[in-house]
Amino acid sequence: MMIQFFNREKGNIEVEKVYGDRAIEWLYDSFMGRIFCNFLIKRFVSKWHGFYQNTRWSHRKIKSFLGTFQISLEEFLPEDSGTSVMPYSSFNNFFIRRFKSGVRQISDVQGEMPAFAEARYFGHRELSPNLTIPVKGEFLTVPRLLADERWAPLFVGGPILIARLCPVDYHRFHFPDDGRCMDHYRIPGLFHSVNPLALKKKSDIFITNERHVTILDTVNFGKLAYIEVGALCVGKIVQTYSKRIFRRGEEKGYFLFGASTVIVIGQKGLWFPTHDILENTQKGLETLVKLGARVAVKN
Repeated sequence: MMIQFFNREKGNIEVEKVYGDRAIEWLYDSFMGRIFCNFLIKRFVSKWHGFYQNTRWSHRKIKSFLGTFQISLEEFLPEDSGTSVMPYSSFNNFFIRRFKSGVRQISDVQGEMPAFAEARYFGHRELSPNLTIPVKGEFLTVPRLLADERWAPLFVGGPILIARLCPVDYHRFHFPDDGRCMDHYRIPGLFHSVNPLALKKKSDIFITNERHVTILDTVNFGKLAYIEVGALCVGKIVQTYSKRIFRRGEEKGYFLFGASTVIVIGQKGLWFPTHDILENTQKGLETLVKLGARVAVKN
């Protein structure tokens, strides 16, 4: 299966180079792969894999990873303990690298929601039962995503943005507006891959994987359900914010090694994803958007 996406900055359709594509196809397409997958998706396996990515031996993978995926480090800060030869002491420290100051501009237009992650976005005006992209709508419902009857009624029928982060991407995620945190909780679960190759075979991944949910009360976009979804070999979802009050563009947290997803759901009728994201979603294409660029507009 070839994964295509629309690169907003370049204005063209590109083919994604998938990290571990053959392994993912084997895990979800073959009988033996599915048996092994049932073992691999357990939390302790992902934690063990994450532990290795933190060791000094793992930094040897960085050079080949940079070459394979043509990643330049010019936009990123080196690790404090790094060297001029290899600026990161472990693969995980490379994986959670930070942008240099000024490399990404966060939209400050009040009626525009800035991209909360540098990622590939799907978007819908309304999370309704008839959704077919990227997974069957019967599995992508507010009550199942939030798994909390206190908050689910607030977001039924609201707009949704699904931001998929590939292993090659910047893996920190940010607040989309000024506001305050109303609640947060963890939903235990598995660690299936969130790659479209896996979603095509197992469409309930977003509601069976581990999730961290934060309910935000924002200045410009009402209340938001901000959901981080764990994935295959994600060692940990780390929350770095410490204050109840947050500012637009501030860092909220990061994913340790692995591909991951951030889902943001709003209240019905308050905002909608940008037209290019909506149009590409209807075509089955994700839209690659840089951190801070516009992804939604206030009604």
